[in-house]
This record gives sequence, C-alpha cells and structure tokens, in this order.
Amino acid sequence: MQRRDFLLSAGGLALAGAFPASAAQGFPNKPITLYCPFTAGGGTDQIMRLLATSMSRSLGQSVIIDNRPGAGGTLPALTLRNAKPDGYTLSQVPIAMLRLPHMQSKPTFNPIEDFTFICNVTGYTLGLVVPADSPFQTLDDVITYAKANPGKLSYASTGVSASPNLLLAELASLADVELTHLPYKGDADMLVAVMGKQVDLGTGTASFGPYVDSGQLRLLVTYGSQRSENWPNVPTLKELGYDIVSESPWGIAGPKGMPDDVTHILAESIRTALEDPAVKKALAQYAMPTIYVPPKEYAAWAKEMWDQENRMVERLGLAGSV
Repeated sequence: MQRRDFLLSAGGLALAGAFPASAAQGFPNKPITLYCPFTAGGGTDQIMRLLATSMSRSLGQSVIIDNRPGAGGTLPALTLRNAKPDGYTLSQVPIAMLRLPHMQSKPTFNPIEDFTFICNVTGYTLGLVVPADSPFQTLDDVITYAKANPGKLSYASTGVSASPNLLLAELASLADVELTHLPYKGDADMLVAVMGKQVDLGTGTASFGPYVDSGQLRLLVTYGSQRSENWPNVPTLKELGYDIVSESPWGIAGPKGMPDDVTHILAESIRTALEDPAVKKALAQYAMPTIYVPPKEYAAWAKEMWDQENRMVERLGLAGSV
C-alpha cells in the first residue's frame, strides 16, 4: 500500500468518536514516553516534539520524547516489545521496523506479533542531495562519474536497513555502478557529513529541505511516485528511467496487547495534533503530508507491508545479512 492508498484511507478521520467513559477517566494518569528512533535536531525529531506537545494538551499529561537513534531507526523496537502494554510506552515506527527482522539471521523482534499499531501519521519524501558547490548537477552526472570511477563515490544514509540506503543501493544495482556507503545514526548527522564534504552524496528524508531551500544543498532526485510539491522542478527516479518508487509512511505503535479503548484515545489525540497549525507548518516544511490512518486500517497495512518488505529483502539478497 503506497501513500496514495493511505490518502484514500484518510476517511478514517471521520471514524473518530466518543470513547468509553471509564477509559477516558482512567487514562492517562501519568506521563507517556514516545521514542524517536532518530537523532535530536532532525526533521523527524522536530515533528515528533511538536506532535508530543499537542498531544500533551489534549491528553492532560506530558508526552516525553526519548531519542534512541541508530540501527536505521529500529533501536526502540526491543524496548517497545518488552514494555508493559498500558499505553505509556510508545514509539515512532518507520518502515525499517517492518524490514529489519527479515534481514537478521536471528530476528530479535517481530512487529506484527510484538506491537499494537495505533495510527499512521505522515510519510517521508526521500531524495538524493549533494553540496551546493558539487560538480554533480544531475543524477546522470553522478552515474556517469560512478561508472568511470568504481567505488570512489561515497554516500551517507541513516543506516544499513533504512529505506534511503536500500533505495540508493537498488539504484546502484540498476545503473550497474559501485558506491561506497557510510551509515549515520540519523538525518541530522548525515546532513552534517554531506555539507561538510565528508561524503559526496546523501540519501535521506526531506530533513534536507531547509538546506536545499537555503542553497546549502542541491536536490538531484526524489524517490516518490510523483514530484514533490516542495520541489516541483526536481525529477523522480521513475521519470529518469529507474523502476524505483518509494512512499514511506510512518506512524506510532505501542507494545502488543494494549486495550482497544486506550489505543483509540491515543489515536484520537494524534489525529487532533495533526490539525494543530504548528504541526501542519512543520510537516509542510519537511514535505510530509498528513496521512492519518486509524488503528484497524493501520494494523492491516503494517501486515501487508511486512510481507512486501520480506519479498524485497529476498529479491535484493539481503536475508540474513545483518
């Protein structure tokens, strides 16, 4: 299910309604921890902090962001799996959490069995950036140089199992070029490396947006099904002849076994937060559309994506590689 299907599912906004009085009176009665699997200062972190602030107002309790960067955005998975399913321990769930176990020789978690999926929130715009003074003006420039200089071009990503890395690896395979990968803990670190010219290229989420808009970085290509509204002059990989399309929705989950009424209270709080002007402004800045999908539909999508990611990992020969 791609972003366009999620948008069709956004009719779930109308499903939000009253919850059992007993649940509303009893939850929450203490602060909630919400894990951000990426570094502080990046686009995801900023969105989640604004989301948490708005949730705190509607829930009447603090929602505290706890950054746990690393492992391509999957580090909080084990903590989430082992937490008490009472609604007080939550995490952002990027696509990588639905992919990494398929790549592990000994899987450490299974999101379908270990998580309660609360709701989808938004989705990433992904792309490839270079420093503003880079000699590479287009993706074709990159491919041409890489063909003539195998292994000499380096690129930064947010982790081995993260979508931006796998997408660029798939591009390199289709273009028959060799690139050197340097993983970082999050977009903030990755972008520092690119702007500091520690690497030649950076593949990541639209956390690069403010730097592209300010002229510090050049965006060569995006990975979605359509051009980004934020950068309409930048082509997609599909347009350039590469059969790669990635929409990267992300949402919020808790431990398996959370009560339905608690799950729906949290989902409604997030839905309300997505209407907050400050949240809307930040989402627009980072080219993240509002893609709210309620619990039942989000859980069904997660299962579908779990199976789809398994097929991709097998196709790329990455099973058991981690």
